Amino acid sequence: MTTNSEQEEQATKLASNFWSKKVSEVSRSLHLKAGESLILGLMEKPRNQVRRLHDKIWGAKWTSGTASNSTIWVLGASYEFQPETRDEPVAEFLLDFSSRVWLTYRRGFEALGQSKFTSDVGWGCMLRSGQMLLAQALVCHHLGRGWRLDPDQPLERKYLEILQSFGDCRGALYPFSIHNLLERGSPYGLVAGSWLGPYALCRTIEALALADIEASKNEKQKRALPMAVCVVSGDAEGERGGAPVLFIEDVTDKCAEWEDGPGKWAPLLVLVPLVLGLEKVNPRYLPSLRATFSFPQSLGIAGGKPGASHYLVGIQDDQALYLDPHETQQAVSISPDDVEADTHSYHCREVRRMPLDAIDPSLALGFYCKSREDFDDLCTRASELATQSQGAPMFTVAQGRSRKHSTDGFNLDKLSIDVQESSTKDHVNADTASSPEDDWQIL
Repeated sequence: MTTNSEQEEQATKLASNFWSKKVSEVSRSLHLKAGESLILGLMEKPRNQVRRLHDKIWGAKWTSGTASNSTIWVLGASYEFQPETRDEPVAEFLLDFSSRVWLTYRRGFEALGQSKFTSDVGWGCMLRSGQMLLAQALVCHHLGRGWRLDPDQPLERKYLEILQSFGDCRGALYPFSIHNLLERGSPYGLVAGSWLGPYALCRTIEALALADIEASKNEKQKRALPMAVCVVSGDAEGERGGAPVLFIEDVTDKCAEWEDGPGKWAPLLVLVPLVLGLEKVNPRYLPSLRATFSFPQSLGIAGGKPGASHYLVGIQDDQALYLDPHETQQAVSISPDDVEADTHSYHCREVRRMPLDAIDPSLALGFYCKSREDFDDLCTRASELATQSQGAPMFTVAQGRSRKHSTDGFNLDKLSIDVQESSTKDHVNADTASSPEDDWQIL
């Protein structure tokens, strides 16, 4: 019978062998001679080679659910597992997941507006979730849903331009920065240090898109957002329940406005803020929520656990797969001219998951339609889903136009939670390690 000390010795030996093997692999890759410093060897190599070595050694981790052979859906792509060929779809899934743009808390950026905030730690998670959803729309538009980050190839300029556009700075080079989102949301009461809900997030992105259209007309500058934005909401506050309606003529008007001409179609970002229950999601909505991840137009969900937003990108059985914005990282600058840029901090290689029925009932769905055919297909799928919902559709589709709602006087203060107030609750600092069971934190 093996004693505890023998087990510990065996584990230590295995760990030592693992790291010896990894060091040998890196040394061979760097063509180091015996006795030469591995650290110095890494420092002397171009950044792109070090990046590739990092990816080859660490790769992505599917930390839970590895025993399940159920299909995984990630933003419209499916990965089906067969016992005899399991490794291949797992590797494809991990490459897909780790290629999604990951935007997290940052520290050390220039102050936000007139405030002294140089970090969004503790309050910016919904903004970061919205940025990730928007980044996925841009990836689909410019690079295609099938795009993958290849560590063995030079970084693509368009990919770097997308990352730069989310840089934590003011200015035209960073149109989707947290600075610009706060500025565009300010007419609705959005300020640095306040937490906002999914409905407010959608309206802020819509305001950013409208400002982009005006700037292109008045200042003759290239549009930063290459798509129209349509927010599907049941009322002016988005908090009264009831299934919102996607009116097709409203979308037609949005596209005509974006293209500056009637009858023209534009690439489209559809945002659907929803409240699917009181304290938790009504179980009647769960099948529909699960099904949206299979839509080819899916951009996932901005939502998460109460007070802690995440970007939900996939589903397996009853488990939602997500990217967590609560990791604090140093602000970095990305230039499209630097094809050897270090973009590690924009990609997550650990798959996290949570029960779908544990998410906050206040959330936002996102869909990207590159063409009219894509939009028509989305409408067909959404209508079929509503028919199958047994009287509990998340949203419906209809011909015609909605009644025009004025947003004058609309104030997001009631949808915001001041970070100073929330700090008196069960606040978990973003730099504190999470437990293995719960990779999330309360704001």
